[in-house]
Amino acid sequence: QVQLVESGGGLVELGGSLTLSCAASGSIFSIGTMSWYRQAPGKQRELVAFITSGGITHYVDSLKGRFTIFRDNAKNTMTLQMNSLKPEDTAVYYCNADISASPIGSSRNFWGRGTQVTVSL
Repeated sequence: QVQLVESGGGLVELGGSLTLSCAASGSIFSIGTMSWYRQAPGKQRELVAFITSGGITHYVDSLKGRFTIFRDNAKNTMTLQMNSLKPEDTAVYYCNADISASPIGSSRNFWGRGTQVTVSL
């Protein structure tokens, strides 16, 4: 079984920073692209950023310069550094990853359960 567990969410004031972490565990042979998504109340889940196994990153345009994604392939972890937070960043943040359990066969897509980020005025 593979698990993705997010941590690091919480309450922060306008302009503050938070660091979210995602740890993958279980039967893992390799991890492909890892992503952060978020879902605000009453809205659809949306992509925040992703990072490939080779370290190529992509950010939603509106978040460039404030958020930074990186990963540690040796530890099967991914981190999202969030700076200059705004109330509109309030959402549940989810970790997503393509994970292969063996050297043969295709990868599967997994989701974490999410971590709440709340930005107050």
